[in-house]
Amino acid sequence: MLVISTSVYAVVELNTATLEQLESLHGVGPVRAEAIIDYREVHGGFRSIDELENVKGIGRATLDSIRKDISVWEPYWKKQ
Repeated sequence: MLVISTSVYAVVELNTATLEQLESLHGVGPVRAEAIIDYREVHGGFRSIDELENVKGIGRATLDSIRKDISVWEPYWKKQ
């Protein structure tokens, strides 16, 4: 018997992610996900992944554990 397994892997873009997408990140529940959305609304989006540490409830350990699963798309915030 041959079993083929495929998995879909998507990186979560911090400036466009929905609440549900943010909650899919390891260690990010509804409260942290909402804090991420609130932060990006107040500050006009994230300019770097490291800026996520400015969000209440997100520390270095959390950031390090999800770094490979998140991105910040530069054209989203960069002035044209």
